[in-house]
Amino acid sequence: MSVHSQGQRVTVPQLRAYKGERKIVSLTAYIAPIARLLDHAVDMILVGDSTAMVGYALPDTLSITSDTLAAHAAAVVRATTHACVMVDMPFGSYQQSPQQAFSCAAQMMAASGVSGVKLEGGQVMADTTQFLVERGIPVLAHVGLMPQYVNTMGGFKAQGMNDAAAQRIIADARAQAQAGAFAIVLEGVAEALAREITQTLDIPTIGIGASPACDGQILVTEDILGLSGDRIPKFARCFADAGQVIRGAAEQYAKEVREGVFPTLDNCFGVKR
Repeated sequence: MSVHSQGQRVTVPQLRAYKGERKIVSLTAYIAPIARLLDHAVDMILVGDSTAMVGYALPDTLSITSDTLAAHAAAVVRATTHACVMVDMPFGSYQQSPQQAFSCAAQMMAASGVSGVKLEGGQVMADTTQFLVERGIPVLAHVGLMPQYVNTMGGFKAQGMNDAAAQRIIADARAQAQAGAFAIVLEGVAEALAREITQTLDIPTIGIGASPACDGQILVTEDILGLSGDRIPKFARCFADAGQVIRGAAEQYAKEVREGVFPTLDNCFGVKR
């Protein structure tokens, strides 16, 4: 059931104000039918660069383009009325300079109608975050396990598991908060570290593989629906086996077509009964 008023989309300032008041609920969506189903249940929908892996069966998030993500984001925006919609800035679209980041982010927002962008990186990207925010582009930061850094991190590994690594992530989160990010995603970090960052920052933290103490949570929707294959990540849970439902429907359809049971004349045009 929706907690929002009919026809009123959640805004970035509202999400920021949820800190200490209520948990932020977020999921990913890449296509209109899924977005439409999620809209009334969540506060924020992220059109993530995970589209590359989930939607296109690519091995990582690095090869998806700004135009592709903007097209998916536009579909999600058109299909929703309540959730605040954010879009990931893809790898290579913002790291070169703040000016490059602004140009790309502005084009993606204009093409899709999203409320803001998410970018990965801590202290090194703080100047870029500040540049965007000062020019009217809300930024959702992302530190810890950062999929766009998969090659330098040596894979998808938990982060902040020793004191030195934890201090770097704390510094990254603080730098992004000071730069003006309205919230920050903490991915794949030690639970105690995520808890400490949440208690320290005055902006919301949104966890994925982090801590129940975070101000909100985000997951990949396909993971909670049983649509990601046999392996569910440790930090996720399958809340419903939609894969079994879809598989069953496809098998029943195939059976009826092969047996000549479907279609019937009721499914045909120009038939008088």
